[in-house]
Amino acid sequence: MQLGFIGLGHLGKAICGRLIECGNDMVVWNRSAGKAEGLKAKVLSSPAEVASQADIIHVCLFDSAGVLEVLTQENGLLKGDIKGKIIIDHSTNHFKEVLAFHELCAKAGAYYLEAPVLGSVVPAQNGQLTVVVSGDKAAYDKAKPVLDQVGSSVFYLGAPGQSSKMKLINNLALGGFMAILGEAVAFAESVGIDKAAALDILDVGGGKSLVLSGKKAKMLNDDFSTHFSTSLIYKDLHCLQDLAYTEQRPLYMAATTKEIFARAIAEGMGDLDFSAAYAVFKKQIK
Repeated sequence: MQLGFIGLGHLGKAICGRLIECGNDMVVWNRSAGKAEGLKAKVLSSPAEVASQADIIHVCLFDSAGVLEVLTQENGLLKGDIKGKIIIDHSTNHFKEVLAFHELCAKAGAYYLEAPVLGSVVPAQNGQLTVVVSGDKAAYDKAKPVLDQVGSSVFYLGAPGQSSKMKLINNLALGGFMAILGEAVAFAESVGIDKAAALDILDVGGGKSLVLSGKKAKMLNDDFSTHFSTSLIYKDLHCLQDLAYTEQRPLYMAATTKEIFARAIAEGMGDLDFSAAYAVFKKQIK
């Protein structure tokens, strides 16, 4: 089966590379063609060309505006030979805007699977993401063997919009853990506790989590090279607050967490890994 991939940022390139390692033939498109460097894939000139050559097309973009553009632009996905094809969208979309993507693809005769992933670059490289899927069940069943190459856990939630909502809720926990760990480690240092010792103790104590396991080395070495950017978690938490507003429900921790990452962006850390929340607290507690 010929696969296609659009969106070769940090996460997209890792997922694409994993699919290639699993033996799939891949055609790709990205605004910046150089992002495909190192991938054993054929680079095409437009999303429409990807649609015409691939049976299943993966999309992994920054936000819903990017997805809409790739779908509908001149030479976009829906302008190619898309009938009967499956579009798997790994982007974290706005829970309202994603509904239009299901409709647009259906009108073009394609199947749209909303399939955001939980996890970042390292688990993506190893096929150990969690994938949460909404959309047509028959299309999901057909795409499941490919999804299993991406994720060690794959959940089907059915109705359009549900997987996007779940991804936002997951990222509340993700961002919240990162913020509290960043504050705890920075505060430990401020009272004279060695950072490495504090991290080791938290890792077997109250801070023990997948977040600390994934970000421990980054905090220890002040290495905030990007796996999942501060700008992305901030965008996702903003979408989550839109959902809370729609439901007229307060989200206390979400509001505080979002503003911590807003502060990181104001400090010039938007393009850094979201573990840079630690650096925000370290700067404030000096």
